[in-house]
Amino acid sequence: MPLDITNPAAIIFFQEMYEREKRLRAQWVFTHQAKMEKAISLNRERTNYYETDVIAHNMVGGLATITRDHKNAVAVRRKVPLRDAKTIKCAKDIREDYSIVKLGLGDPKEDPRLARPKTDPTFEPIMRPVDPKLTKVLHKPKPQFGRERYLKLRGLEWPEKKFYFPECSNWVYGWRMADSLGKQRCPEHGRRWLLSRTLNSRVGPQPDPYYYTSADIPGVSKCIAL
Repeated sequence: MPLDITNPAAIIFFQEMYEREKRLRAQWVFTHQAKMEKAISLNRERTNYYETDVIAHNMVGGLATITRDHKNAVAVRRKVPLRDAKTIKCAKDIREDYSIVKLGLGDPKEDPRLARPKTDPTFEPIMRPVDPKLTKVLHKPKPQFGRERYLKLRGLEWPEKKFYFPECSNWVYGWRMADSLGKQRCPEHGRRWLLSRTLNSRVGPQPDPYYYTSADIPGVSKCIAL
């Protein structure tokens, strides 16, 4: 029902509320007087923040909620994680289980250096044996043959034909690519495979690494003519 403003009790109530609100407003202004003066004067320290910094800050702040509530992350988080092995293998067991012969990367018939006893403490060979047909190039006369011709032919071979394992990070791209021909398998460093692997992880999507940020400072660049 509508309030009767002609009622003396209602008039007294409104007067008390007005006085109370006036008193609370004055108290709030007196409490935050210094902050209000600082905001009005605009005499504050420069932070050199750009619009992109504010947007990035808001996005990073919301990623925690996305990670927590992501449907794939919730489903994968319920899986039982892999525990450590019951027994810790020693160096002898690791050498035997992860040898070149065990991994199927070499054959003792082709490389006699791989046929060694288990008690041999020496390291396994790094390079594969050279093709005998290629070594004959060294013993033939110049100019069609010789050391220079041998190095050129040797350089045309794939690194996986010369080494058992990649010796530098640049060889990771394309290493043993012939083994995956005809198989429907995405590359490890592909964009779509990286996105699928990120969504199906236990923690869900994560922010981009720091090295993806732009090195250029946003804004207008000024060139001074000499």
